[in-house]
Amino acid sequence: MAVLMRVLAVNAGSSSLKLALLDGDDLVAERTEQRWDGSAAPIGRFLDEHGADAVGHRVVHGGRITRATVVDDDLVDYLSSLTDLAPLHQPRALAGLRAVREAVPELPSVVCVDTAFHSGLPPAAATYAVPREWNERWSLRRYGFHGLSHGHAVARGCELTGRRAAESRVLSCHLGAGASMAAVRAGGCVDTTMGFTPEEGLVMNSRSGSVDPGLLGWLITSRGQNPGEVFEALATRGGLAGLSGTSGDLRDVLAARGAGDADAALAYGVYLHALIRHAGAMVAVLGGLDVLVLTGGVGEHTPQVRAAVADALAFLDVRVDRTANEDADGDADLTGAGSAVGIAVVRAREDLEIARQTRAALAQR
Repeated sequence: MAVLMRVLAVNAGSSSLKLALLDGDDLVAERTEQRWDGSAAPIGRFLDEHGADAVGHRVVHGGRITRATVVDDDLVDYLSSLTDLAPLHQPRALAGLRAVREAVPELPSVVCVDTAFHSGLPPAAATYAVPREWNERWSLRRYGFHGLSHGHAVARGCELTGRRAAESRVLSCHLGAGASMAAVRAGGCVDTTMGFTPEEGLVMNSRSGSVDPGLLGWLITSRGQNPGEVFEALATRGGLAGLSGTSGDLRDVLAARGAGDADAALAYGVYLHALIRHAGAMVAVLGGLDVLVLTGGVGEHTPQVRAAVADALAFLDVRVDRTANEDADGDADLTGAGSAVGIAVVRAREDLEIARQTRAALAQR
């Protein structure tokens, strides 16, 4: 039996808090705290004003949790133990979870984890080629992230382009301050660019993405760099910010590039090269491509990045509609004439996926 309820979706970022109240798929109210201190006050005020029947929380790293799960003390303790795997995001998500339990302890809460979308990765894609005893002792694997966004983007992208998700090979590109790609076949993720932590894969705002482990070892053992400082730098002072000397926001990089800044031009080139390299790898794993979907802040608002990814895949008869691409504002079909592949831009709506999963978890309970 379907559970119909008003769900408050809580999405705690590294510094912000996004609240969205949904009745079915209808957005009833929303609020964003750009500088959230982790307190329960904003959530309490929102609930006093709008009410809710249940609360769903986005959590970046779920570890062994592979489905939306009703919150209890043991779950909170387990998710806390994963903080060192996602240090920018996990503490904030847990603060949001605790804030809700403090403000409205009578409301049922459900945790919706980004890693769950990737939990069915084939063993060959999920396993790192490290000593077997490491994998066995510490449960090392490719977890993948942005799963709530990828799940919504795949479903909506197929809908916009008239494809059936259950029969399609989809490349989902979540491009924001953090960025990842997911290769999805028949609705299931078969590969993704992020791994054990959200540091692997694409070049991001302040994260380097994939780096040769030998380079890191050389910095630590041959140049005496502190390991903690090396990894902190790659997470917070790498990526577009590290290469360009800007904030790392792609808008700032493009503005500096347009003004003739050589460092910004190189940063953008490195960023695009990583997108194209990883897109090609994902398509190879899929064995072809039926739908290309782009989401996230960059994916939604930067036509030249969308066009660059599509143009790089032109050998697959990918053709983007130039006018639709430039004019897109929100969800849109960007498929050009003669394209063998559907192309869509989709607004990131983790809130919809959180609400759907929350209702499903409570119905099963």
